[in-house]
Amino acid sequence: MKLGKYALQVILLLGFFAVGQWLQQLLHIPLPGSILGLLLLWMTLLLKVIPLRWVEGGSYLFLSVLPIFFIPATVGVMNFGSFFLSRGVVLIPLTIIGTFLTMWVAGFVSQSIASKISNRKEEAKCKSQG
Repeated sequence: MKLGKYALQVILLLGFFAVGQWLQQLLHIPLPGSILGLLLLWMTLLLKVIPLRWVEGGSYLFLSVLPIFFIPATVGVMNFGSFFLSRGVVLIPLTIIGTFLTMWVAGFVSQSIASKISNRKEEAKCKSQG
């Protein structure tokens, strides 16, 4: 039952991706179709056209395998070994600093959002009790 639910949610997410691709090709929008699909998904969630619970489980499934999608990029960097050897003194520290800066910003933003959501839930809980 749960597997079928996740499969439907993943299919819905892939549907947004497909619609984004289709719109990009039809309207020649200079954005990748995947980004357009993501914006469409965001708009439909924001306008409450579809409830979050329809895509939440499938989204968590994609997030759980997200690091796998970075493997090709990491392996691709290995092809530029000579480039890194010649300019590695500058590039490697910059890459490390950029990675940590990105992790810090992402963590800060996600913690802020989680804190706001938690505060809203507690406020709603207090209002319902008192």
